[in-house]
Amino acid sequence: MTATLDSPPAPPEERRSARSLTETVFRAREVSIAACLVLLVLGTWLANSRFLSDQGINDLLLNASILALLAVGQSVVVLTRNIDLSVGSVVGLSAFACGKFVSGSDHNVVLVMLLGIVLGALCGLVSGALVSFGRVPALVVTLGMLYIIQGVDYWWAHGEQINAVNLPSPVLSLGSGSVLGIPYLPLIAAVVLAATAYYLRSYRSGRELYAIGSNPEAARLAGVPIRRRILAAYVFSGAVAGFAGALWLARFGTVVADNAHGWELTVVSAVVVGGVAITGGVGTVWGAALGALLLTTIGSALVVLKVDSFWQSAITGALLLAAISVDRILNLRMTSALRKRSARHVHKA
Repeated sequence: MTATLDSPPAPPEERRSARSLTETVFRAREVSIAACLVLLVLGTWLANSRFLSDQGINDLLLNASILALLAVGQSVVVLTRNIDLSVGSVVGLSAFACGKFVSGSDHNVVLVMLLGIVLGALCGLVSGALVSFGRVPALVVTLGMLYIIQGVDYWWAHGEQINAVNLPSPVLSLGSGSVLGIPYLPLIAAVVLAATAYYLRSYRSGRELYAIGSNPEAARLAGVPIRRRILAAYVFSGAVAGFAGALWLARFGTVVADNAHGWELTVVSAVVVGGVAITGGVGTVWGAALGALLLTTIGSALVVLKVDSFWQSAITGALLLAAISVDRILNLRMTSALRKRSARHVHKA
């Protein structure tokens, strides 16, 4: 079957102009987040100089690492105009499963990480299959998976707690060790972040995720395998969450059934605050990671300043509402600018 279009495709100059405008807008968004982060850190440091001590910086990086990883995986799903609310429960299940596997043994640390990745990928596969091939709304599927995974985790744990004394030293060293003074976890998160950003920008299948989120019908007409791409996005998100669960075990040592409980909304907040539009199609994983770092820094700053922890949730909610409002305003202005440019081009022609 041949599809016909009512209007001719935009000329290369107009497409380059639109792409340049979009990239400029969201580079500015990421710069503004980074500026807010710098101001927050400087303000807290002026109030308490210990905030930027060597230990304080290490704590900031360590606390942000796992959230940044989850934000990267979530971003890939959100770009396709979907959402994954099960990531927090996947972290908890993976952390406990990896803890049970390695407790009292000398299993290789790489094997432990692979177990977390595979377990998370399986959870993502189930969610992705239901969303992409079953065409069940993502919110319903992933919320259901959240409760199912939590139930399995509680049933399996039966109140059991895995302690650091039962874990082999290589696993604990991964969570507490460093190279050249930089902890391992931020380095791992940075590698995953850079690799994902490169893939999304440089590979056709990565760009197709943006196309699906921007206009699913146009992507379908262009021959994009929408179902397979959405399935792959969920598998990736699940694998990253499973990996984060294994790193959670290495970071904290002590693991119970409800680890990372309630992190789902924090991860979504980090993604949206970082400039990834909840309606899909725009944003970068760099922005999502900055959003995760900003939310983590806010939490640490409130502790240093001895402010009630209630305000962390309130500030997170306010940032989320502000980010969604800014996204809407930017989208409207960008659409208006593109229409004006298109009208000028038609007038000249």
